[in-house]
Amino acid sequence: MSKASPDTESQLRALPAIQRLLENSELKQLQEQFGREAIVSAARETLAAFRSDILAGKAAGNGHGFSEADVIARVISRVRQRIGGGVRRVINATGVILHTGLGRAVLPAAAIQDIVAELSGYAAVEIDVDSGKRGHRDSTVRDLVTTLLGCEHATVVNNNAAATMLALAAIARGKEVIVSRGQLVEIGGSFRVPDVMRESGCKLVEVGTTNRTYARDFEAAITPETGALLLVHTSNFRIVGFTEEPTVAEMKALAKKHNLPLIYDIGSGALLPDLADELKEEPVVKAALDDGADLVLFSADKILGGAQGGIAAGKRELVEKLRRHPLYRAFRVDKLTLCALESTLRLYLNPGTRNQTVPTLRMLKRTLASISDEAATLATKLGRALPGLEALCVEDSSRLGSGSLPERNIPTRVVSLRHPKLSAEELGAALRAHKPPIFTRIQDERVLIDPRTLQPGDGEEIEKAVKAIRM
Repeated sequence: MSKASPDTESQLRALPAIQRLLENSELKQLQEQFGREAIVSAARETLAAFRSDILAGKAAGNGHGFSEADVIARVISRVRQRIGGGVRRVINATGVILHTGLGRAVLPAAAIQDIVAELSGYAAVEIDVDSGKRGHRDSTVRDLVTTLLGCEHATVVNNNAAATMLALAAIARGKEVIVSRGQLVEIGGSFRVPDVMRESGCKLVEVGTTNRTYARDFEAAITPETGALLLVHTSNFRIVGFTEEPTVAEMKALAKKHNLPLIYDIGSGALLPDLADELKEEPVVKAALDDGADLVLFSADKILGGAQGGIAAGKRELVEKLRRHPLYRAFRVDKLTLCALESTLRLYLNPGTRNQTVPTLRMLKRTLASISDEAATLATKLGRALPGLEALCVEDSSRLGSGSLPERNIPTRVVSLRHPKLSAEELGAALRAHKPPIFTRIQDERVLIDPRTLQPGDGEEIEKAVKAIRM
């Protein structure tokens, strides 16, 4: 190994000792918050990284090595990223309503209030308050869903992938399940329908072609070993042109003829037909049940607008099979999810207010005129907040997100930002560095802010963030 140069040795010696770093006032505050060991560990890792940089010939910007302030700043950054980060509030200015990276659906204010009010101590989760005896944790969700949809029974598990796996395992394990070749989709996170069917203990029987499948294709594949007919909504892609697929009503007639259950994995969770104009391509849970699906599976944290969960609604005997299966306990939801979901579903009981009280519905229902007004006001404020910043109000498109309506652009107006001394990436990074972080879109070397996904008070935070930018 070659000997380090005198300059390199000098820079290495200049690095502060851990004990000296721990005497810094900012790091003392972090020790009070996160404990001494966490800060010591971060300091050791940071010093090792600096030593590696010095040995690799990477000097600081001034060319004279790294200062103690550089090291302290890096330790603070490392601690906050590792321990002080995680789930936290952010501002979604991307225009993607159900942004998977940003937590999908925004919980209604009523759900947040109920979580604080009902879960600050012990809570009645799996007990009947009137009798004092053991109860079912999903009983209120069941009652709310059956009331809203007019179905016989319902239950909830921790997401729709779990609902699908549980339904197949409970209803058709060891048997054949027939599905259209055009519906063998892969949804986000490597959730592939064929893989889920295999893990559920079912035998996949695919029928039809990628673009055209008929009810007669299903019927030709039915054997004494058939356990169920399965429909899957291809939520994250579309096949257009020369296409055909059977309706739910056609499939129900076929299922009834052969005494087979019809399972429909809708995924997106459009509960009721309130959004018929905004979501023309999305199947509606109530319509699917009314058309004859025996069991409909859908997400609680997508278009429904609640906490993460997967709801199974339909025939009593099928839902009870799910609830009796061993996997049901593994997939059950906790009290936080139950409380938030129950609160969200209660909001749906009032048709006159639900499009305003459920944030997902409110964002989808926002008029272009109201978005234009907000964009124009925000553009004016941001243009004044930072010298040289060009802030324009321009036409653009919002997206539903989370695999729903992949080809549907929802007309919107955005604030388009550009600065002569900052690249779009630098401007976007500066906004993400704000507390709370602000997530935007970058397009054609401009930073775009879509008011559709801004929540009350977000505009003021964005203005503060822009004012705080230093060049």
